[in-house]
Amino acid sequence: MKIGIVGCGAVGSAAGFALVLEGAVDEVVFVDRDAGRAAAEAADIAHAAPFASATQVSSGGWRALDGARVIILAAGVAQKPGETRIELLSRNAEVFRAVIGEISAVAPEAILLVATNPVDVMTAIATRLSGKAPATVIGTGTILDTARFRALLSDHLGVAAKSVHAYVIGEHGDSEVLAWSAARAGAVPIRDFAAQIGAPLTDAVVARIDNGVRRAAYTIIDGKGFTNYGIGAGIARIVRAIDRDEQAVLSVSAVSPDIAGVKEVAVSIPRIVGRSGISAALMPRLDAHEEFALAESARLIRDLTEEVPLWAARSGAPGHSAGIP
Repeated sequence: MKIGIVGCGAVGSAAGFALVLEGAVDEVVFVDRDAGRAAAEAADIAHAAPFASATQVSSGGWRALDGARVIILAAGVAQKPGETRIELLSRNAEVFRAVIGEISAVAPEAILLVATNPVDVMTAIATRLSGKAPATVIGTGTILDTARFRALLSDHLGVAAKSVHAYVIGEHGDSEVLAWSAARAGAVPIRDFAAQIGAPLTDAVVARIDNGVRRAAYTIIDGKGFTNYGIGAGIARIVRAIDRDEQAVLSVSAVSPDIAGVKEVAVSIPRIVGRSGISAALMPRLDAHEEFALAESARLIRDLTEEVPLWAARSGAPGHSAGIP
């Protein structure tokens, strides 16, 4: 399977590197408005490939995306001093309008995998601009938050993270919801499991894990300026599910008709992902507090999405390349 990556910053390059290390795909193509940066990232990762896989890595212009089954959108602009979140979103919407116009011309059947933040809003924007079915426009959503949740539970319980089944839902951001009520270790509810092995989930432990998940990105950004390896691996996981038609249950974002009473909103819940994109959405059993928090998270994202002047993003000449060859 051929994969395109639009945007060769920290996240796009980490995703490409993870895909090559996994050897999950046949070909990775980088496209960026800075053609020299795209060529350099492609060459550097291609030199790592012989140690791990036979994946072919290259760079090019829009035509190089022809035949890509999945295209990862990791392009965006940085926030300017004094710029509001809506102003930043409006500029990123304009970038997406240009990028998606070019993608539609060369790879109209490709699944779009959105990694640009704020990912839930950008997933909704990508869905509207592309006109594609929501099942084929997937945001990375809370896939990384879910991995962090499972890792911290694994540490506390002393069991393999792969034996922990727990999800973070809602926004990929401050309003995200850790679905404690639905969490399991093996087939046992997480609190029962913890009590049985003598590692109870006290209020202090729950607060520590919640804070560890919710604040992880801030801690990493404080130390190095950005996050990239975790989300790069998360992107590779989603791509693998598509490539192998796994029908894997992953916490990803997509526009849904209704989430907790909020209509047409893109937030994360567990979804079944395979070769055609998302085939089903699953709602975990939540307690009243979690249901309320999910509704609040969904409303926040819907309201933020509706504030973006998307009609401005549609203006201008179709197919404008935003400087990408």
